Amino acid sequence: MSMIYIRNAAQIATLSGASTKPKTGKEMDELDLIEDGGIVIEDGMFTFVGSNEDAFRYVESHSMSKQVLVLSAEGKTVTPGLIDPHTHVVFAGSREFELNLRLQGAKYMDILNAGGGILYSTERTREATEEQLIAETTKRLDRFLAYGVTTIEAKSGYGLRIEDELKQLRVARQLNAAHPVDLVSTFMGAHAVPAEFKGNTEGFVRTVIEEMIPAVAREELAEFCDVFCEEGAFTVEQSREILVAGKKWGLKPKIHADEIVPYGGAELAAELGAVSADHLLHASEEGIKLMAENGVIAVLLPGTAFFLMVQPAAARAMINAGVPVALSTDRNPGSSPTESLPFIMNLACLTMKMTPAEVLSACTINAAHAINRANVIGSIEVGKQADLVMFDAPNYLYLQYHYAVNLVDTVLKKGEVVIQNGKRVYG
Repeated sequence: MSMIYIRNAAQIATLSGASTKPKTGKEMDELDLIEDGGIVIEDGMFTFVGSNEDAFRYVESHSMSKQVLVLSAEGKTVTPGLIDPHTHVVFAGSREFELNLRLQGAKYMDILNAGGGILYSTERTREATEEQLIAETTKRLDRFLAYGVTTIEAKSGYGLRIEDELKQLRVARQLNAAHPVDLVSTFMGAHAVPAEFKGNTEGFVRTVIEEMIPAVAREELAEFCDVFCEEGAFTVEQSREILVAGKKWGLKPKIHADEIVPYGGAELAAELGAVSADHLLHASEEGIKLMAENGVIAVLLPGTAFFLMVQPAAARAMINAGVPVALSTDRNPGSSPTESLPFIMNLACLTMKMTPAEVLSACTINAAHAINRANVIGSIEVGKQADLVMFDAPNYLYLQYHYAVNLVDTVLKKGEVVIQNGKRVYG
């Protein structure tokens, strides 16, 4: 039996009280802060959260026959482990050559239609072995953890044929078992139309529905089904067919919606009761309204807009309309090659005018809801899994004030110290 006592935290942002439904509106500014706080962890779970004085008394009365590890959080801010609810982290190769093309004016769909973008990554991923994908993805997960990210969602979508989609998802499952970062898998066979189906999108849709989805479900390789509902990718009707088929096989719907043009993706997400609609740079007012009414979480990706040099999503309008908002890196090889969720939080403040409290809610408890894990992670509450981050910051506001710097000092995952003094202590 072991116990960890985290003492003298300058500030603890517990994010408590939102495990049954995500935060919306003004709730996103409520962090349930504790000054001069203490936390007790036993057997990987939070067992006490409160003032340091009360935490010390708890340790005194409950530590008999237990080995106690004391960690000082003096001068530091403690938050739940950060959660990234939208990544394409399993892939091979990179696309740094596209940067010059975009600087010269090439658009996202121009590069895709010329055989770059997703299709380039598909070629590299198809060529890669599982061992290669594991090795490359492990490096990315190590970086995520160093930035305080303890759980991520991982999409397929760079295979675009059944054997390679399954390969991506199997790699994610292996890494979920082997790496400290937890991976929650999403099937996204409908990420783009592969070269062998060029001019036959409908034929590829049938392949996704009739072959890929059943194979993924039979192996229980994914929890969610996603689709790129966009002009030049998959129509609203095709996206509906794919997501409805996924639901029949037990895969919960998510959707890449309204990223390039207003396309009705937000409305479709509301219609189907999707867990989340993501991107939403061009979501309509009606789509936002329907998402709020149907409890669809908006997963916003300000890093993607920043890297593509376009206007970000209207976060303020969504929050004001009552849509629960989460944030993500969108880690992928083309439009957002970063593992720094803290920098995404900075961008959310500086480019979307979200408050520091709202972005912390968006990257913890709301992000947990976006991957159906809010009953386990996303807040520092008794009975929850002990995932947390100690930042070298006197308060939560400082995290967004001192931007583009990694302030992570210590990370605990399931009650185990995995980053200490900013350095890896696992594996």
